[in-house]
Amino acid sequence: MDGWPVILDNFPGSKRVRSPSVDFDFSWIFFKSGLIVETNSGRIWSMSTFGFCAALAFALVSPILAQSPAASGSTASVWMPPESSFKKVILDEDALVDGVRKDTIVDPMELTVAPDGRVFWVERAGVVKLWKPDTKSTVVAAKLATFTGLEDGALGITLDPGFSKNQWIYVNRSLPQTTTNSQGKVGIIRVARFTVKGDQLDLGSETPIIDVETQREQCCHVGGSLTFDSAGNLYMSIGDNTNPFDSDGFSPHDERLGHYPWDGQRTAANANSLVGKVLRVKPRQQGGYDIPEGNLFKPGTAGTRPEIYVMGNRNPFRVSVDRKTGYLYWGEVGPDSGHADAKRGSAGFDEINQARKPGFFGWPMFVGDNRAYTKVNFVDRQRGTDARQAFDQVRKKIEEMKKKGETNNLPELPSKPEAWDPKGMVFDPEHPKNTSPNNTGIQDLPPAQPAFIYYPASASTRFPAVGSGGRTAMAGPVYYYDPKNASAHRLPKEFDHTLFIYEWSRNWIIAVKLDENNNIAKTADGKWMMERFMPATTFKRPMDLELGADGCLYLIEYGKDWGNNSDTKIVRIEYHGSSGT
Repeated sequence: MDGWPVILDNFPGSKRVRSPSVDFDFSWIFFKSGLIVETNSGRIWSMSTFGFCAALAFALVSPILAQSPAASGSTASVWMPPESSFKKVILDEDALVDGVRKDTIVDPMELTVAPDGRVFWVERAGVVKLWKPDTKSTVVAAKLATFTGLEDGALGITLDPGFSKNQWIYVNRSLPQTTTNSQGKVGIIRVARFTVKGDQLDLGSETPIIDVETQREQCCHVGGSLTFDSAGNLYMSIGDNTNPFDSDGFSPHDERLGHYPWDGQRTAANANSLVGKVLRVKPRQQGGYDIPEGNLFKPGTAGTRPEIYVMGNRNPFRVSVDRKTGYLYWGEVGPDSGHADAKRGSAGFDEINQARKPGFFGWPMFVGDNRAYTKVNFVDRQRGTDARQAFDQVRKKIEEMKKKGETNNLPELPSKPEAWDPKGMVFDPEHPKNTSPNNTGIQDLPPAQPAFIYYPASASTRFPAVGSGGRTAMAGPVYYYDPKNASAHRLPKEFDHTLFIYEWSRNWIIAVKLDENNNIAKTADGKWMMERFMPATTFKRPMDLELGADGCLYLIEYGKDWGNNSDTKIVRIEYHGSSGT
């Protein structure tokens, strides 16, 4: 999906098929003669028209099957408590004014929960709000000048690990000033620290931590999430700042002169750029930052930036760090193609990623479990487009002249141009190389890392709990049960060592139980312990999911529409025992 959340139902898409001896993916590509099937081994199979019809019928039925109780996880769980054990408590919601719900919580992006139960969230226009548990009311804590063009805005917020003592809070926003450089319009995404005094952010305390320049000629993909690890390192996600709409839903690597905003190689795969990354820095008390040990590139390495922890990101919209293991989790909002192409590459997949160490996670060269794209020549495509347009113009002129009886001096019709053949080099995940003229960093990149969980728009047999539909993957927190936590409503021990993931487009939260090796745990019969959480409960476009010190989940429900909602909510999910009382 492109942009921050957009509803897009791709069809047909990639489908995973399992048999006792074979586990492979195939995607269908339509031709007049029938169907071509591409497998994950790279083999290309042809299929008869009968096979085509059978596959089409399967494609039509599979999204329905994916929403059935068995596939969606709404049947009784073998490891999770019953849904009646949980309550969704509304902390704040769009206000009722003269009997009508008004959009008073406008575009909430990310929230963070203080140890004392206060809930802060940031809205895209730069408004920071604070819900107070003592009065059960919400106040405006700050209004920050913010650029909201394209997909920018105030997109991230998090508390300092020492918040109880220092009252520091961090906000990620795009500064309002737009300037120009040699290539065009640019702006700054800034993470700044503020001190909370009472119910307000002290605007005079603003302390810049890190600035990242992005182009403002074209959209898309800003990312914007913030979080800390247990060592006090700050993580900042930034999307690839690349326009995806001229790449047919495949890899955007347009190297034509003047088309730099359409080339994801200049950002996500550029080791000398902070864009298309998850950054990891240590904020200084006086402002700015130090580089912690263990990032992807050591300080002073030519053609690289030492702030980079993870690169190869398209739109890492939400990030979270397991405070015990230090593993980084994030949702990667993927490309739009609803089908694979034998010459272009994979269908679109969204990803849930797990980084146990720094690395290159593939974009725009790979997607999902390292499915490679082909590096096509956009210059040749443009030549073909120009030739077809010139041919059509001459043909149209000849037809018009003939209708008028003007048969003398007809222009000569050029040869009909052949269709563009998107042949090219297939990127190699073991030895990825960035040769784009827009790349300012090293050419030889680290080996690509596969996604932890990945799924297309159609139903996934490999990860059936995700269902089907639009795609906006997000990764939430990892929960550890603490018997010493005095909260009566903390999540129960069944969720010990569980990753929560969620989907803005599909309206679900999924609990992913992790084993002792931090892989997806399995039941006794070998099934993954990955199930819908509260499957009968509606979560309207979950935008952010965080854990509070009380062991409860806190959630932004964005609302059912793309903006101008009147059903936005800030929610706490509490455990009330097996009886739900």
